[in-house]
Amino acid sequence: MGYVIALAGKGGTGKTTIASLIIRLIKEKKMGSILAIDADPNSNLSEALAVETKETIADVLDEITKDPAKIPVSMPKDRFIEYKVSGAIQEADGFDILTMGRPEGQGCYCYVNNVLRNIMSKLIKEYDYIVIDNEAGLEHLSRRTTRSADSLMVISDATLVGLKAAKRIKTISEELGIKIKKNFLLINSAAKEIEKEKLALTGLEYLGFIPFDPEIEKASLNGNSLMDLKEDALSINALRNILEIKL
Repeated sequence: MGYVIALAGKGGTGKTTIASLIIRLIKEKKMGSILAIDADPNSNLSEALAVETKETIADVLDEITKDPAKIPVSMPKDRFIEYKVSGAIQEADGFDILTMGRPEGQGCYCYVNNVLRNIMSKLIKEYDYIVIDNEAGLEHLSRRTTRSADSLMVISDATLVGLKAAKRIKTISEELGIKIKKNFLLINSAAKEIEKEKLALTGLEYLGFIPFDPEIEKASLNGNSLMDLKEDALSINALRNILEIKL
């Protein structure tokens, strides 16, 4: 059974950045096989990892919706979809990636999430590490895209608004009965440590903070992959120290 790391947090806190760096560090340490899952409809994890997305779960579902005749008569619809989605997993340098994508049709993503949920329950048995970059906010929790995780890593900025959002994520995950072994808080792009009293309000185990890294900002502005950051970059060094202690 693979070790599942799910990332959550309000928009703009750098979830995708942290997810990318975690994948990079697991790969560098050769800790085992890795599956990166971009569960955000506004998909950009693949860009951060320097992978060109060829097909998403949404692409598969849209294709089948437009032409149901593609489903073999001898195969149930859900099984055919799972087969097609498995084919959408892309091999990259040291990891695989699966992207949810954004359906063309209007409406909610309930069906897409349901498919992703079922696929994930099977894929976690085939990889050593699964890193899930969830969408910003709390909606993915209410739809229970993530039903269980070894570690839920809530990413926040140093603001009180961010910390309150982190607390709500923990509360909602508990109310929904999502099985999480460890609930962590990681402060991203901070100038200094935050007061312990403010951190305690979240009810999450504090991992530490990642300092503002001009190299991250530069990569973002130029559209460069985070996999190309120097090994001694501020963000990578900080996260490396944290993961060696906690994960």
